[in-house]
Amino acid sequence: MPKIKSIEDLQRVRAQAEQTIKVREKTGTQIIVGMGTCGIAAGARDTLHAILDELARRNLQANVTTVGCIGMCVQEPLVDIIQPGQPRITYGRISSDRVPRLVEEHLINGRVIREWVVGEISNA
Repeated sequence: MPKIKSIEDLQRVRAQAEQTIKVREKTGTQIIVGMGTCGIAAGARDTLHAILDELARRNLQANVTTVGCIGMCVQEPLVDIIQPGQPRITYGRISSDRVPRLVEEHLINGRVIREWVVGEISNA
């Protein structure tokens, strides 16, 4: 990140941040990958790259972010999917080879893959 040396620099950075937020809000879909050391050791880095590649391959928009460990290390790699009006779904043991099915079933067809779910938070 470049150093901010003037008000104009600060305003430019703010405008870029606001644009990023608008893109995130517009897509509506958020994908969160657990990237604590436990997740990375279990293959989360490959899972993250597979998600980004699959989204690009299918020309799908989503806000992909990472978080640290949430304490379910035995279920890593963990992937959460949040979509407007739907419950937050946490999938466990999402290796890179599972990503195409995850994208196809959950994001495209709107079907939760129940056998992979380790958590669900309703939005009510």
